[in-house]
This record gives sequence, C-alpha cells and structure tokens, in this order.
Amino acid sequence: MPQSKILLDSNSYFRLAKSIHPLLDTVFGDENHCLYVLKELNDEFDRNKRLQTKFSWVDENEYIQNRLKRLALSKKNKRSIQIAIDFLKQHKIDNQLGVSDIDILCLAHGYVLDIPVITDDTDMICLATNFGINTNKTLYLMKLMVECAHIDMDKVRQIVAYWKYIGDKPADFRQEFITIFGEKPP
Repeated sequence: MPQSKILLDSNSYFRLAKSIHPLLDTVFGDENHCLYVLKELNDEFDRNKRLQTKFSWVDENEYIQNRLKRLALSKKNKRSIQIAIDFLKQHKIDNQLGVSDIDILCLAHGYVLDIPVITDDTDMICLATNFGINTNKTLYLMKLMVECAHIDMDKVRQIVAYWKYIGDKPADFRQEFITIFGEKPP
C-alpha cells in the first residue's frame, strides 16, 4: 500500500520532533501515514536566532538525518508548485495575511500533491481554506497518532506539558485539547 503523506509546517515540526523521534519517514497506521517537512525548514531555522535558541536540538545530527527524506516531485509538480505559489502570494497580499514564504511553499506543495498540511497558524489555515487545501492542526495529528497506536495518551500529555514549559502552545489550545481528547490538558 502506498504512503499517505502528510506535510508538517515548521512550527508543527518544532512542536513534535523532540518528543516523537524519529518523527519523519516513519510509517504508522493502516493507511501508512508518513510525515514530511520541506528542506527549506533548515534555511528558515538557520536564519532565525529565536528558533535556534528555543529549539537548539534541531541542529543535532539525529534530527538533521531524520529531515533528509524528501517528498518526490516530478518536473510537472515543480512547475505546478511555482504557479500555485504565485496565486497564494497574491491572495496573501490581497487579504493582508501574515503568511511567510516558506508557509506559502508548504501550502503550494499540499495543493499540488493533494496532501494534508499540518499547521497551527491561523492565517495559513485561512489561506489554505480559500484554495481548498486540506489542513489540520497539530493536536489533530496527535489524535490520529493515538488512534493508530503510534503514540499513547501519556505521550500526548508529555508533549503538551513540554509546550507549556517552553511557552509554545497553539492558539485555542485548551478548548481544542478538551474537544479532541475529552479531558483537560495537563
């Protein structure tokens, strides 16, 4: 059975990769889910001192090696992604959305490859919705992982406690956690 690819934006990767390792290129569930990030995540990380300070572990060899697996793109995919980027950028400008270039690239991949994009960024979700790009939030991805027995609820609680500790909870975190998992977050 082929993989059911899921693309993580940078923030979702940073929120999960330390606690679930290896995070990428690991198949889970009956539908063979497999998580990916774009290679541009490395460039974004290298340019951002705040990210380097907050997530210093990203530069450790085991995490670098885990990020080496890439989505396969045909020449046609690459051309289509460039076209999608132009439309997404124009829509971002027209609607004054705070979406970075790497976020637009991530959405363009999701659009062209018809794969879900995991993000907690509300502007990114708004942009994706306008183009019919399938998105979901990090908490929903963790729910899928629990349902597939890839992680358990103890791991979920540990991860969200880590988010609280480093001050990196997604918007609407508390209510969404209760809705998704049926309990109050730790």
